Amino acid sequence: MAKVIMIQGTMSGAGKSLLVAGLCRIFKQDGYRAVPFKSQNMALNSFITKEGLEMGRAQVVQAEAAGTEPIVSMNPILLKPTSDTGSQVIVNGEVLGNMDAREYFDYKVQLIPDILAAFHKLEEQADIIVIEGAGSPAEINLKENDIVNMGMAEMVDAPVLLVGDIDRGGVFAQLLGTVMLLSESERQRIRGLVINKFRGDKTILDPGIAMLEEKGGIPVTGVIPYTRLSIEDEDSLTERFDNKTASVIDLAVIHYPRISNFTDFHVFEHLENISIRYVTDPLELHHPDVIFLPGSKNTMGDLRWMRETGLEAAIKKESDAAVIFGICGGYQMLGAELSDPFNAEEGGSMRGMELLPTRTILRSKKTRTQIGGIIQETDGILHTLAGMHVSGYEIHMGKTYYLDGAEDNYLISMENDVDGACRGNVYGTYFHGFFDEGTLAEDFIRALAEKKGVSVFTGGSMDYRQFKEIQYDRLADALRDNMDLDAVYGMLREAKYEWNGNS
Repeated sequence: MAKVIMIQGTMSGAGKSLLVAGLCRIFKQDGYRAVPFKSQNMALNSFITKEGLEMGRAQVVQAEAAGTEPIVSMNPILLKPTSDTGSQVIVNGEVLGNMDAREYFDYKVQLIPDILAAFHKLEEQADIIVIEGAGSPAEINLKENDIVNMGMAEMVDAPVLLVGDIDRGGVFAQLLGTVMLLSESERQRIRGLVINKFRGDKTILDPGIAMLEEKGGIPVTGVIPYTRLSIEDEDSLTERFDNKTASVIDLAVIHYPRISNFTDFHVFEHLENISIRYVTDPLELHHPDVIFLPGSKNTMGDLRWMRETGLEAAIKKESDAAVIFGICGGYQMLGAELSDPFNAEEGGSMRGMELLPTRTILRSKKTRTQIGGIIQETDGILHTLAGMHVSGYEIHMGKTYYLDGAEDNYLISMENDVDGACRGNVYGTYFHGFFDEGTLAEDFIRALAEKKGVSVFTGGSMDYRQFKEIQYDRLADALRDNMDLDAVYGMLREAKYEWNGNS
């Protein structure tokens, strides 16, 4: 039977996801079969498994760090917000339906058998399961029938590490206040406290740590320094959206209200002299080399938002000079028309951006599949990439059709189909992860640099997957140097025993 340990936080964004990934990496390095688990995740960044099932990307990152194939059992419940008060509920990779917050709050206890079935499936293949909580276990309004924090810990009898974020301030109050708001049995589960994102001389914290341990009765198991890594983070709290500075090659990503799967652009982050800016206002757009239209959880609503803010007009004005590249929902927006006869989103129909010779009909059934294909000859800047292999996954509602006479404007050829469209320097595709394979991202940037007459790369090229492996190792190194791993392994040895001190 697998040993378990759970990471909970004092708040969203405390660093739970990366701590889980780091521990998974450490356990892998130490020769154990480790897997991540999060019973319920809320995110718009999602992934499609080999079986065609949908799960949160945070658990995919953690699985990569553990060196194992992502499977939907690692995230049996995924909530994808559709509004400020409602979400699409996905259970075991399949859409259950849309629910508002109260409806789901009352319903979620019925999902406990699915959660436990997924967890037990992981037990069959793992030595160690590293569980991630969500938000904070001290959110009193959410504690009833909890299935993701202390409720989850109790279901599988897991010891807990509680993480606080010192970078936001008030970390001692975060940690101690969280502990105080828990029941006695819940407090007994917390076997260690972790202070995350510390900058400076750690010895300065010693008096605070001594008081924290005295008042809380729980040892501080680690003080993790603020470490700059290029690893996917939680989509709702990412700092990536804050960058507004352009570099030699400037990539602008339109940040509409229901942006999803912006992980498609992380591949560019490790490249020299490249900026990725997330744009919400026409005044921020300037004159980028590429404008990316990412995925959207509400394609028609986000297109309407671009139209109302003036971003659509600004993008069309830049289309003579810049490369325009839409992925998934962004691809649908670039066509001549969007229609929703089955009320998959908002119903009705609307004019598209009219930059690609396509039209899209939204349907209620979701397409979920991993795919691969070959980039075709094009008239625009991507002609330098013709013949290269691309792989990724599709996850969308609806189907896109070519307008009459535009059937040859496809972008990718696949074994039994074609995907995407192109016209000049405007491109669209359903492929998430389009630029991830091999050196495709570098080759794309080189083509942009050549067009612009600039030089961008001074070093050698690096495969994106290789780059990610280096990032996971750096994360593991940071945890090894700053956590009491003997204490962590001690918690694992105690796991699955009664919490009465017996071993």
